[in-house]
Amino acid sequence: MSASTLETRPADAIDWRGVLPAITTPFDGNLAIDHGFLADHARWMMDAGCNGVVPGGSLGEAATLSFDEKLAVVRTLVRALDGRAPVIPGVAALATADAVRFAQAAAEAGARGLMVLPPYVYSTDWREMKAHVAAVLNATPLPCMLYNNPVAYTTDFTPEQVVELAAEHPNLVAIKESSTDVRRVTALRALLAGRLELLVGVDDAIVEGIAASAVGWIAGLVNALPAESVALFRLARDGRAEEASALYRWFLPLLRLDTVPKFVQLIKLVQERVGHGNARVRPPRLELAGSERSEAERVIAAALATRPALPEAA
Repeated sequence: MSASTLETRPADAIDWRGVLPAITTPFDGNLAIDHGFLADHARWMMDAGCNGVVPGGSLGEAATLSFDEKLAVVRTLVRALDGRAPVIPGVAALATADAVRFAQAAAEAGARGLMVLPPYVYSTDWREMKAHVAAVLNATPLPCMLYNNPVAYTTDFTPEQVVELAAEHPNLVAIKESSTDVRRVTALRALLAGRLELLVGVDDAIVEGIAASAVGWIAGLVNALPAESVALFRLARDGRAEEASALYRWFLPLLRLDTVPKFVQLIKLVQERVGHGNARVRPPRLELAGSERSEAERVIAAALATRPALPEAA
């Protein structure tokens, strides 16, 4: 199917161009969700210039949250942001029916968009994965972003398959591309001809992704360093290559923490070290320990000790 057969992308209520945090889920000492901190945390990142918030993804430890807990997170964020920025929860489940039910409940709770994931655990051929995603896209009229992360979820939505989905579902308006291959952004842009907004979902590929025409960043380290994340995005977007390169070089050791299996533990540890959050995670995750924690602490301390002044108007 060629791009010429695609319908014009419908107008939607979300500006996908900018930094949208994949927000972490904070826990208290009993590992219950700390809704007070969650609300403050979201507002703090919006104050730094972020465009919206994406709860219930991998970084949000969604697989460890019950249906009711995930919905409560959405409600807290909707109240906290109060129309200031969109709440775009991830929709992921073992069963398609559960994903559909959560999509509808999130819409009723005030979500302004959805991030649609393939099913947890089960991954197979395009016919089945397309049917799952289509069911979620059809569940509400909300604008949706497809999440492609074959590294984490095995399912790989190829550019040609994304074109097919976009042709059949007008409310599919964006894609979070996390294949780690920046060439995917180029291929999607060529095939989709502006039909979808393209966002990078891998922290240490953001500058390269913007150069390849991505317009947004679903970011992880933003949870600890929102001002730096927004500045890096804007410098790269605005073509301020020398300043972007300098900030990127400083930031990369931290951004690379987003690309390893224990990225949740690592990002929450950075939050703790900057004084905005704690390192608590829910099992089966455990907080970092031993040499693993010592090495992470070394990387974080070195970065914070050389934290740069940010360029004017970034």
